[in-house]
Amino acid sequence: MAQSKGLEAANYQNQALYARLGNPQANAPVAAAAMYGNPGAGASSGQGAGNIAVGHNMASNGVPVAAAGENETLYQLMVELFSATNREQALAELSRRRDQNPDLGVALWNAYGVMTILYQEIIAIYPLLNPPALTMPVSNRACNSLALLQLVATHEQTRMQLLKANVPQLLYPFLSTTSKAKQYDNLRLTSLGVIGALVKYDNHEVISFFVATEFLPLCLKIMDIGSELCKVVATFIFQKIILDDGGFNYVTSHPKRLHTVLVILNNVITQMVVAPSGRLLKSVTKCLIRLADNPKACEEMREGVSENLRDSTFAQVLAEDVSYRRLVYQLIIKLA
Repeated sequence: MAQSKGLEAANYQNQALYARLGNPQANAPVAAAAMYGNPGAGASSGQGAGNIAVGHNMASNGVPVAAAGENETLYQLMVELFSATNREQALAELSRRRDQNPDLGVALWNAYGVMTILYQEIIAIYPLLNPPALTMPVSNRACNSLALLQLVATHEQTRMQLLKANVPQLLYPFLSTTSKAKQYDNLRLTSLGVIGALVKYDNHEVISFFVATEFLPLCLKIMDIGSELCKVVATFIFQKIILDDGGFNYVTSHPKRLHTVLVILNNVITQMVVAPSGRLLKSVTKCLIRLADNPKACEEMREGVSENLRDSTFAQVLAEDVSYRRLVYQLIIKLA
């Protein structure tokens, strides 16, 4: 059967992209070459990634044979995304190999048609969210697409482009789900991973995006009713938002909004009485310390902050984690 024109175009453009993926010296001759074990290499003269210098275990472009072979595999998996038959397996393999090439996020973003395929995979399960009809295999497939989006969100060359394309808003329907079934929880957790990758670099423009697009109510809801892992990631994201002056002012400028945030943080603390989590306790305490910079918040927290932070409820965590103990002392001093 004749190959479609769309796939021909994809192959043509992705071949050029693969040459870049397999030959990082073209854009970063010193740092990237060192990363691939060839610190003295200069810029490539455009040789193909598959030409191997026999006896030296190196491709002719200076990339080790093993790395060149891995890049070839990644490229072939990207091409297989265009096949409806092979797409699910290709998504799973790309997700599994996502840590093997630091530039895979750039390759995914620039590859012809690949991002559109990832968007299609995400949007396709919207009808299964309400009423809940999502199966674990379908959830896993969507999570693999989200894991690849996280690569794009993490890379410095593509992070802001992803944001400016409003891609994070495609994930909001997943965050608004309330089913506690594993397949829905996985969707929420992986979606939060994408957003966490964007906010972790303390960029004001990124924080402004999430404040403007009404992400905070979704984040707070997950902090309140999500699984432990979802709570940890959501609280980390909330902490990053309020560390930014714009996010901090948004939360503290409206009394009702501030009160809601403090109630939810107290709820998270109370829920941990039965099953304490050191990671979550530290994140929540960091949020309270930051909010205490606002006089109104500080006043409300003096009366309303959970007594569980001050008594012996979390004595074991305090005894085992010096950094958490310091955070609690810092909070007590701020509220004194």
